[in-house]
Amino acid sequence: MSYQKSTGLSRRHFLSLAGGGIVVAAGIGGTVFSLTRTPHDALRPWDQAGQYSEPRRFALSYAILAPNPHNLQPWLVDLHEDGIVTLLPDPTRRLAATDPFDRQLTIGLGCFLEQMSIAATAIGYRVETTLFPEGESAEALGSLPIARIRFVAEAKAVDPLFAYILGRRSTKEPYDMTQTVSVMTLNGLDPQLSDVRFSGATDQKQVRALQKLTWEAWLTEYETPATLQESVDLMRLGKTEINANPDGIDLGGMPLEGLIAAGLITKKDLATPGTSSYQAGIDMYKPMLDATPAFVWLATSNNRRASQIAAGRAWLRLNLLTTQKGLALHPISQCLQEFPEMAAHYKNVHQQLGRSGETIQMLGRLGYAAPVAQTPRWSLDDKIKRT
Repeated sequence: MSYQKSTGLSRRHFLSLAGGGIVVAAGIGGTVFSLTRTPHDALRPWDQAGQYSEPRRFALSYAILAPNPHNLQPWLVDLHEDGIVTLLPDPTRRLAATDPFDRQLTIGLGCFLEQMSIAATAIGYRVETTLFPEGESAEALGSLPIARIRFVAEAKAVDPLFAYILGRRSTKEPYDMTQTVSVMTLNGLDPQLSDVRFSGATDQKQVRALQKLTWEAWLTEYETPATLQESVDLMRLGKTEINANPDGIDLGGMPLEGLIAAGLITKKDLATPGTSSYQAGIDMYKPMLDATPAFVWLATSNNRRASQIAAGRAWLRLNLLTTQKGLALHPISQCLQEFPEMAAHYKNVHQQLGRSGETIQMLGRLGYAAPVAQTPRWSLDDKIKRT
């Protein structure tokens, strides 16, 4: 927990679908077309972060940029009480096939809470958070509040990770294998939250074992019709779709816009084995996993909701620490999903990485890579509950 999850489809890797002239063949003016393909409306929340004088809105304008699964942005906030934020799950933002118990969504909500807390320190506030004030549900989140957060004015140091919020990304690309990740660098990434165990691997034997495990788990998700269709349904093809629905998995920019306009990328093809669009994901994903010099993971002593929230807080801090140190991080947690077809991989990853009774909550690739683009976001106003 996107922490947006990747389906294995990226702009540069879709080049394999096309020869050199496909955009021209589609009758599109390439240069002008390319320059107008950025979905500015969907990216505007990144520019609006911090442009609010009211403390809650200031902090929330950063919180909505937090990583989350499939970029669903599964949060709603109620601001009817003065000085209080009530965080609610959005019941329309579920991943019923891949995340049947809403564990990954809960981790995403933990990321949201931690980013809000960090941002509050930038304007002299701390937050007092009460988790699950009306109780919690183990099967699915339902509509019960996730947290009640009180903003308290208090002069204190700004959290140093605040400076890296706008630069944070989930980097779903091959990493530079000429740059290794040292054990010292790895140890410096520990988010140091008491309820979460951080660990990682740079030893190449263990890294290769995790490359194999994550590839096989990714392929299981990809080849399971219900889980693949869930991802395909959340794909936004091209600028118009991305601006209209700035969530899910965005596929835009050149050359993808040309391929979409030419009818060479469709949702039907993406979900259909044997098509070039379907095969593109398979062809690029294993090489990407092979280009991984290190892995990191987070574990908790149990799988209760509070532990899932803590894992989300820790993942957010880990992602900001990697940004601070010039590293790239990509959540690759398919093997941690709890749908039936994934059971063998789930057992395997816990045998490899877990301790007795633990739940591995997050697993990620770590390395060095060039910067990637921001992901689309709904505006803060879109996420404020009105009734």
